[in-house]
Amino acid sequence: MADVLKSLNLLETLKESIEKNNISDIKDAVEDLLISRINIAITGDRGPEKAMFINSLRGLSFGDEGAALCSSTAASEELAVFQNPKHPDFRLWDLPMISNADSFDPEKYIERFKISRYNIVIMTFTQTLSQNTVAVWREARSLQKEGLYFALLASEKDNEKSLEAKRQSSLEVLKAKGVTLSKVFLVHPDTLEKLDFLKLLEDIQGDLPEIRAYALLLALPTFSTKIVAQKKDAFKALGWAAASLSGGVSAIPVPMVASLVDTSVAVRILTKAQISLCLDNESVERLAQQRGIDSAKLKAMRTCTLSVEVSKNEVKKWLTAAERDTTTATKRLVELAMPRQARAVSHAFTVMLQAINSAIDDMSADAENIVALATGESQ
Repeated sequence: MADVLKSLNLLETLKESIEKNNISDIKDAVEDLLISRINIAITGDRGPEKAMFINSLRGLSFGDEGAALCSSTAASEELAVFQNPKHPDFRLWDLPMISNADSFDPEKYIERFKISRYNIVIMTFTQTLSQNTVAVWREARSLQKEGLYFALLASEKDNEKSLEAKRQSSLEVLKAKGVTLSKVFLVHPDTLEKLDFLKLLEDIQGDLPEIRAYALLLALPTFSTKIVAQKKDAFKALGWAAASLSGGVSAIPVPMVASLVDTSVAVRILTKAQISLCLDNESVERLAQQRGIDSAKLKAMRTCTLSVEVSKNEVKKWLTAAERDTTTATKRLVELAMPRQARAVSHAFTVMLQAINSAIDDMSADAENIVALATGESQ
């Protein structure tokens, strides 16, 4: 229960909305997180490494339906878009490679492919960073575009020494072009838990608006226990928002607030959690295939009923259990999470929050165990 108090930024945003009686802002935040709307552009040569990277960001492999192909079928000068099969509003835009020709015009490239419209732009390469790629980065930054990152994708032939040599060469290119503050992240395109991807993700989350950072987090596959822990915190903050809409704050005179969030919304949140934590059958089977593990072994690690299936009847059971188990101590913790002007917390708020938190605790524990076994973190 106390863990929800650690999601400080999002919780503070939500509490401020309650203080100002902006219930519509909380509804918008809940919908944004449930939808996970975000657009990522990925530049670079359309080789197997880039395709692998695009697939990994969606939890897919080359053989999966809808996966990016090893050799792109898109025309060399056209962009291609890939949706996440589980989060359709999470889109990856495959931009054509940046030409090495002396006649290349970075301004035209930025204008043609609408660089400014993407939440994030990841500039990938497999050898040394090209001068024209740096030129595009500098031009975009001059237009006040932020959220641009350099990612050196590892190939099968690379080792730690060769990757570091490529990174140092790329940093020299940046330095020669007068760019001294940028980082070059090393990324293993089909095993994101390795190398620098978590560091890249941390920088991205720090640069994005808060809701977009959470949306990105919830749409990514669970490739490490650290990601699972972050998702757990995000869903607890989301549960707090949902509980506040369920009519819990009697200090705010909003008619019919209690009707806004009921069992059906709890079902939506926990269904999103099941999918985001990659606990559904399809995701578990895909992970098992990718890591060469018996899927039955991973499925057996789902001890929470909601990890296996989220249904209205099952969610009602959790709400009933929360109704029975809510204690004075729990109510006190909820009160501490509320803004001073809204300390009169209703029973409905407490029950909803406890039900969602306890479900997220159990589902996250299952996800952590599955990921730890699949990635070797448990060894």
